[in-house]
Amino acid sequence: LYSELLERAVHSLKSNQQLDFDQPLMRASEIDFHVPALIPQQYIPDVHRRLIEYKRIASASSSDDIANLKMEMIDRFGLLPQPAKNLLAITELKLRAHPLGIRKLEAGPRGGRIVFGEQPKIDHMRLIQLVQSRPKDYKLDQAAGALRFNMDMAEPAKRIAQVETVVGKLAG
Repeated sequence: LYSELLERAVHSLKSNQQLDFDQPLMRASEIDFHVPALIPQQYIPDVHRRLIEYKRIASASSSDDIANLKMEMIDRFGLLPQPAKNLLAITELKLRAHPLGIRKLEAGPRGGRIVFGEQPKIDHMRLIQLVQSRPKDYKLDQAAGALRFNMDMAEPAKRIAQVETVVGKLAG
């Protein structure tokens, strides 16, 4: 939070603009897949080291950063347990969702929704084509500003992969 505040203050000063303190700080998309997404204590027993890894994951700014962190963690601590894989996949999905103007991603065993921000940066025709091509699976909820999808996603890994696919289709 401190880094973001400092970055915003510097940007405002450079552009001779007033710093807007009412603007929300957290810019990342909110993601809830109802799956464990953490670094287990059994994987990295030292709490300080775990916190450092969480900080590094949260600070990742690209897919390459996530891939490098993944390789480094495997090299240092062994194969990733599923909750850590989930954490890295969700973090990468946040990096892809935010530039598209996606505010929230939710998914459960039977479906989910993608909630768009005020000005989504997606091709609206692509969204309409997606809904028209599979009307049983995808529906627009204009009142909520969301795309709802219904499909079997009981397995957590399939849930993450399916949402990645939908976000990929929206991104082009």
